[in-house]
Amino acid sequence: MTTRRNFIKTSAFASAALLVNKATANEESMHTDAKVVIVKPIVLSTWNFGLNANVAAWEVLSKNGRALDAVEAGVKIPEADPTERSVGFGGRPDRDGRVTLDACIMDENANIGSVACLEHIKHPISVARAVMEKTPHVMLVGDGALQFALSQGFKKENLLVEESEKEWKEWLKNSNYKPIVNIENHDTIGMIALDADGNLSGACTTSGMAFKMHGRVGDSPIIGAGLYVDNEIGAATATGHGEEVIRIAGCHLVVEFMRQGKSPEDACKEAVSRVVKLTANRKKNLKDIQVGFIALNKKGEYGSYCVQSGFNYAVYDAKGNNLINADYHLK
Repeated sequence: MTTRRNFIKTSAFASAALLVNKATANEESMHTDAKVVIVKPIVLSTWNFGLNANVAAWEVLSKNGRALDAVEAGVKIPEADPTERSVGFGGRPDRDGRVTLDACIMDENANIGSVACLEHIKHPISVARAVMEKTPHVMLVGDGALQFALSQGFKKENLLVEESEKEWKEWLKNSNYKPIVNIENHDTIGMIALDADGNLSGACTTSGMAFKMHGRVGDSPIIGAGLYVDNEIGAATATGHGEEVIRIAGCHLVVEFMRQGKSPEDACKEAVSRVVKLTANRKKNLKDIQVGFIALNKKGEYGSYCVQSGFNYAVYDAKGNNLINADYHLK
């Protein structure tokens, strides 16, 4: 016969057993989470020239090298390519015929370096790293950036190649400044990497919009706009219309969305939605704008999203080096 005392005792045992089972389940869940395979090393970069850049980065990563060294080595490939018309040597000039370069770099410890409106130096990313490691500052611009670069042994040279000069002179006939989406907006290599030690770093470098006003600086050298790294969460970099990326502090925003638990692709999508909203508020034509983000989290999960079709990005991991077309908003 079940008495009230026995019922209470039985209920107490049942409740205790339930709590034990729940704790055990939570512990098992934690163990399951601990067994999640983190994909590392891995490197992502913007656009199809990212494939060759990734190869150089992978040379570092595959030998257990540091992500910071990998991203610098990677982006130096398009910086030095005279046939690449939107990054470094060979980049299209501003409307005064001057090739001005922007770059920034960020490591796993939130060390940062940046240069903007730098002329005559083939590898602005390496100057940015020197700013990070050898000065008390985080950003140098214009003549000051050049003076510093020369003091560090960088070679001064002419960056205006014949083909870019021809295009500039042709542009001068009408001087119509309306960059073409995915062509003249195809203006940046951003690279983010996770190394074998689980640390993140990123780099971003560009010659900027073709035929821009002299002194114009886009998002690429601005930490939090064109690039951001949080070693606890993930990293992001951007490409496209720099003014629009700056307007929303784009890459910092992407990382913060990942902090909230969003996947890399969903984080990029949320940032693009912010661009779309502000473009509508300003009564601008979204078809004239391209912005793309790529993101990578600490698990090695990655993703991308952009305003309109045409943006692609390269991913190199243990499965190889592949080019992926990003999903987009304007369909």
